[in-house]
Amino acid sequence: MNLLYANDRPGAYPPSWYAATAEPLPPFAPLQGEVRADVCVVGGGYTGLTAALALAEAGQDVVLIEAHRVGFGASGRNGGQVGSGQRLEQDALEALVGPDDARHLWQIAEYAKAEVARLIAAHGIDAGYRPGVAHAERHEREMAGLSAHADHLESAYGYTQIEVMGREAFRALVPSGAFAGGAVDWGAGHLHPLRYCLGLARAAAAAGVRVFERSPAHRIERGLVATDRGRVRADQVILAANGYLGGLEPVTAAHVMPINNFIVATAPLGDRAREVLTRDIAVADSNFVVNYWRLSEDGRLLFGGGESYGYRFPRDIAAVVRKPMLGIYPGLADVAIDYAWGGTLAITMNRMPYLAQPAPGIWAAGGYSGHGVALASLAGRILAEAVGGTRARFDVMARVPVQRFPGGRGFRNPLLALAMTWYAMRDRLGI
Repeated sequence: MNLLYANDRPGAYPPSWYAATAEPLPPFAPLQGEVRADVCVVGGGYTGLTAALALAEAGQDVVLIEAHRVGFGASGRNGGQVGSGQRLEQDALEALVGPDDARHLWQIAEYAKAEVARLIAAHGIDAGYRPGVAHAERHEREMAGLSAHADHLESAYGYTQIEVMGREAFRALVPSGAFAGGAVDWGAGHLHPLRYCLGLARAAAAAGVRVFERSPAHRIERGLVATDRGRVRADQVILAANGYLGGLEPVTAAHVMPINNFIVATAPLGDRAREVLTRDIAVADSNFVVNYWRLSEDGRLLFGGGESYGYRFPRDIAAVVRKPMLGIYPGLADVAIDYAWGGTLAITMNRMPYLAQPAPGIWAAGGYSGHGVALASLAGRILAEAVGGTRARFDVMARVPVQRFPGGRGFRNPLLALAMTWYAMRDRLGI
């Protein structure tokens, strides 16, 4: 089964709150016949669009092909959190890659947040960015580690934007009895992911990128990308399909694996919004299978929770997500769910992004593991730099060891499902 069509209507955005509150772009035509370009970008999400935009601004002739619509995948469906750092904490990165590369990776992640802000400002994107992302700790024993993490970022990296809060102070911000405390990163933020992505697409098209929608790539090789009704001949190819890559490029596919995640939007809460959050921040908890939430601009709770590891989304997404939502906010049991949707992202074994040149003339990035709004936006620019011959940031990211998933494409999903079931059980037992 092809993930591109397993859960969605061809060429249509999912019925999400994001799609309901974004002004869609007029459709771009499908690719027909043969076209020539300097670079062909496969995938119309954050990575593909920022790569295409940066290349076009540098004078390259760029074609971008997208199987559905720009922003169709995880870039238009995610929780909208623009987080700090990499997916692994800095102490883990120091152990993994050494202090020098760990520092480079921190600087890259800081630049990624700045790049999101720059793109929004430069292209007048109505992304609704707001500062503040909280990390909610479930257990008192985790609080010492959270404080130590904040202290380490301040002493070793000069980062002073994290405010650690005990139980009562955190509960005044996040009114739930589920947490022992937490911290707010005021240097991080949150936005409307689909409006941001559509703004990137407008900017790319205005810069001269030729965008073709409803044009899934079926075959790539050096200098050629073939679609349903056409093909692109290009000197360089950038693969930016992330969770929807499938078997298009086997080396990349062995390192990144698709998983599904789910979000609901409640009915507008009105004055009850203060029962959820008392400030306009986003939150993620400390579960291994993370729950994350924030308030929408019209006062809904946008809550993400639950994962699946096969092709199909569950029949009743709202029921799947309502369970963890009520575990945190039991007082919302009477609140209606107006929207429920799923999306497919990609993870890696160690949750670090995978950037690689799997073959001459072919570049790939993906596996952002739920930390992709900022990192995917910058990854596109990093790939564009590498295509242009400036490889410094690409090489830092590509040096991070990312293991292949065991079991091959046929067995890795069951193996992952087994492992994630174990971790989900640990979350429920509080281990």
